[in-house]
Amino acid sequence: MAKELVENKLTLLPTLPGCYIMKNAKGKIIYIGKAKNLRNRVRSYFRGTKEGKTALLVQEITDFEYVVTASDKEALLLEVTLIQKHKPRYNILLKFGTSYPYLKITNERHPQLVITSEVHKDGAEYFGPYPNVGAAQQTQQLIHKIYPLRKCNGHQKRACLYYHIGQCIGPCDHEVPVEEYQEQIKRIRSFLNGNVTTIKRDLKQKMMQASEDLNFEAAAEFRNQISYIEQTVEKQAIIFKDFKSRDFFNYYIDHGWISIQVFFVRQAALTKREVAMYPITDDANEEVLKYILQYYQHSNNTVPQEIYVPAGIDHKFLSEELGTKVHIPQRGEKKNLLDTAGKNSRLALKQKFHLITMEQLKTTGALEELSEALGLPYIERIEAFDHSNIQGTSPVSAMVSFYEGKPDKNNYRKFHVKTVEGSNEAATTREVVRRRYARLLKEQGELPDLILMDGGKIQVNAAKDILENELGLDIPVAGMVKDDRHQTAQLIFGEDLQIVNLHPRSQAFYLVQRVQDEVHRFAIQFHRNVRSKNSFSSILDDIKGVGPKTRTKLLRHFKSLRLLKEADIQEVIDLGINRKTAERIQEAMAEYQIASKKK
Repeated sequence: MAKELVENKLTLLPTLPGCYIMKNAKGKIIYIGKAKNLRNRVRSYFRGTKEGKTALLVQEITDFEYVVTASDKEALLLEVTLIQKHKPRYNILLKFGTSYPYLKITNERHPQLVITSEVHKDGAEYFGPYPNVGAAQQTQQLIHKIYPLRKCNGHQKRACLYYHIGQCIGPCDHEVPVEEYQEQIKRIRSFLNGNVTTIKRDLKQKMMQASEDLNFEAAAEFRNQISYIEQTVEKQAIIFKDFKSRDFFNYYIDHGWISIQVFFVRQAALTKREVAMYPITDDANEEVLKYILQYYQHSNNTVPQEIYVPAGIDHKFLSEELGTKVHIPQRGEKKNLLDTAGKNSRLALKQKFHLITMEQLKTTGALEELSEALGLPYIERIEAFDHSNIQGTSPVSAMVSFYEGKPDKNNYRKFHVKTVEGSNEAATTREVVRRRYARLLKEQGELPDLILMDGGKIQVNAAKDILENELGLDIPVAGMVKDDRHQTAQLIFGEDLQIVNLHPRSQAFYLVQRVQDEVHRFAIQFHRNVRSKNSFSSILDDIKGVGPKTRTKLLRHFKSLRLLKEADIQEVIDLGINRKTAERIQEAMAEYQIASKKK
């Protein structure tokens, strides 16, 4: 029905520019895009073979809408706005923005200097971004000491400690003229824009005066402040002679992926950079244009005085939309910095591809290697079993599932062993394998390509017996054998269960090791939970007045013996249990605790 609806709507698409909005079965917006020609662009999603993210997207689409615009540029702006509003899952670009800190001089009668990660059009002045909160705090603390503004909420009945130690301008103590605030803000603005000459001169004068007054403690404090400026602000790699705020954007494209780097120049120095990498389908220049527009729509990204972009980007359009100067540098230091951003984009993408290749070797590469070693077709799904008990008590089994070399936790299963008493590996294997695959046959579920048993010949033969002779299934079964140190040592497989020739440093061996470790962990965790509940339940069974309903209440609420032992009697009564029974429960818990200590 959904497919028919989409096909019908495709025939009605206009050949005009605009935005298209893809929805899933729940009516939720999952992707927003723009097109010069809506008919051609939207139809392309449903024609031909798709791969990766696009294939997953198309599988989810059950409906779409579109908005026609007057021009391609208008469509781009609308797309950016709609993505920011709806944040569709498949529009992975810039959903959440960054969280770099800024220093803010508030727009108030008695302004403050505060740290914030969001920038708003509220009349305040913002400085930054700073590379981290620590750098912003150090700068803030220095300014508080040298050019103090208000530090409290401004409603104190008398001056606070900060005023008396010279770190607050003192609006709670006396009326501070607007002119005095403006002069102080002017000094702060000058310092935050990189002009440290004036502040160093003022500090040296204060240090000399404090020294003449024999106030050596104050003189030492001024000396430390000068030292901080010399070691932080002045030691930055100065790139430009002026103090304009500038952002540099450059990119690199390879194999359908784009890597974008942003360099931030503040106070004449490169303060930080940001990286974005994602697969693209549109024109590269349009992707960069869209990225920049989205970037500055986020509340914590301020538009600088100048933006620099590579050739091919519509810098005039950007300048109009952002209300700032946008340049394409041709030579000199600005061109050099832009080229450096481009080189970093290329290196970042190369590293990304290398990591993807390494991940493929760990997963699909390991599966290909394992398939070849076992003489099997390509293995997609592996299911592995392990049993756990202590001297035959609370026997359980657990199964983990790996798909394309990665854990598929939605398909993990737990088994309470029902037909076996004591520790009988063969019988336990027969029971759980029979239950697992008889159910899959009944439900017509997906069968694995390989079953791994955490054990030797006994478990493998028991599993093969059930699969072949009872269920009529031809699923390969191998055994994961451990050494004396309980580490994965070898894999056994085939009619005679011979050792498979896997190199201990091969990706296939590492995959088997990961599967064995995971199924063992899952089985042990399950067994501990069961043993704890059984112990809990058995103690409750011996208490007079505690029947099945009361036991269930206690198990659900307290979860463990420890929590029940620590509980107040009123908490037990609040579950609807009478006081006498609650008292017996507490007595039983106390006796159990004493008995446990004697052991």
